[in-house]
Amino acid sequence: MTESTPKTLGYEPKPVFAKHADPALAGCKGKRIGVLVVTYNAMTTLVPVLKRIPPHVWDNVEEVVVFDDASPDNTFELAIGLKAVCDIPKLQVLKHQKNLGYGGNQKAGYRYFIDKGFDIVVLLHGDGQYAPEILAQMYHPIVEGQADAVFGSRMMKTFGGPLKGGMPLYKYIGNRILTMFENRALGLSLTEFHSGYRAYNLHALAQLDFSNMTDVFHFDTEIIIKLNHQSMKIMEVPIPTYYGTELCRVDGLKYAKDVVRAVWRYRRTCRSVMRAPEFAEYFVHYPIKHSKHSSHYIARQMVGSNHRVLDVGCGEGYFAAELKKDGNTVVGVDALAEAGESGALDQFFSADLDQPQTDLPRRAGERSFDRVLLLDILEHLVRPERLLSELRPALKDGGMIVVSVPNVANITVRIALLLGRFNYSERGILDRTHLHFYTRRTARALLEDNGWDVVTAKTTVMPLELILGLAPENIVMRLITGLMAIATAVFPGLFGYQLVFLARPRQ
Repeated sequence: MTESTPKTLGYEPKPVFAKHADPALAGCKGKRIGVLVVTYNAMTTLVPVLKRIPPHVWDNVEEVVVFDDASPDNTFELAIGLKAVCDIPKLQVLKHQKNLGYGGNQKAGYRYFIDKGFDIVVLLHGDGQYAPEILAQMYHPIVEGQADAVFGSRMMKTFGGPLKGGMPLYKYIGNRILTMFENRALGLSLTEFHSGYRAYNLHALAQLDFSNMTDVFHFDTEIIIKLNHQSMKIMEVPIPTYYGTELCRVDGLKYAKDVVRAVWRYRRTCRSVMRAPEFAEYFVHYPIKHSKHSSHYIARQMVGSNHRVLDVGCGEGYFAAELKKDGNTVVGVDALAEAGESGALDQFFSADLDQPQTDLPRRAGERSFDRVLLLDILEHLVRPERLLSELRPALKDGGMIVVSVPNVANITVRIALLLGRFNYSERGILDRTHLHFYTRRTARALLEDNGWDVVTAKTTVMPLELILGLAPENIVMRLITGLMAIATAVFPGLFGYQLVFLARPRQ
């Protein structure tokens, strides 16, 4: 950077950290770097924090922006006066008209830098909790292309560890327990999740959806979850621990509860048990069910291997990817403009299945398919019998159709009706987009009345792993599924969740 360091501000590092300010790591290499200083009632700490930023960092960053979160004290006025008196062009000062919260203030700051086309941002707290002397160590790995996010860790031993730095023992123990839980739940191996000293590649942050993320302190956890989910590279660097006399505004028990809840909501969203708004982009409406006795497991057996398959209502193509593993080639049809897993599909056609599809067999290939799939499709259509008729010409001689529909006579629906309830939901048997409801008898009648002979009929076990949030291979889940499979075999109409049919055209 050509702009001079604000010498009139003065450089006043803490002696214990001054030796760690490494000018060799400070170069920006053409990257536009910003420092986001978040403040709330930081009138007594802000100036010392700014004075501790090393000259070589001032030389290489483009802006240091103080985002004051509607402080009732004079933090904003102090920062404005400092900028004017010391003539610091790189220092920008902004104040929110109302308090946005810890997470909300960060979101506003990141949008500011993203909108201005910056490449890197470092989050620095205005209360002096984190050492500005090592700012260069925070952003250097991103400048070098080694990471998308760099987190400062107080748990590393370079600066003596957290207890030596004054972290209370109860906070240390709580930090370690939460970090162990988060690592296990998210498949990570970080030494600390709860440091607020962070640097981000803004091009990576721009790919995250901030719109429904929290405005309070566990925002830091939600952003780690999203970075990890989207395969961003996370790196840690050691930072010193400092606990001063400033008032801590974090309720430790509430924070821990919020962190656990965020991880739980994320995992349930990924398993399609719920659609948490903050993680809604990771929700899959119809996830692939790998457990034995599920509709996808049964349908995969009915399709077999080395066949040509027409998957009508293929969605993003996730099930097509499973069929491809068995040597099948799959042509997909769906109302989507395109399929996300397009690599699993030999061809893809976009079509409104509620409209006549008389030309679909011709476009996909008349009499060229061994199997035609209609998995969880017919219940959504205004006239399902029309589609059953229109797809017959697509089958080869000996070809068959695989159909699955939900069983409205399932015990859960029966109990709800007994209690006077028939509540629609986002997914499942009473999915609010279902236009038709079937029992074992009426589903079979739908096929037979429209020219299909049922070869095989099976009922699936209720997907309790989705409700309980357990993996299908979990030993407890395997035991429960086994017991449910026995109950479903004895009482298929009562316990069956979905009805799966293999049928051939009646001659």
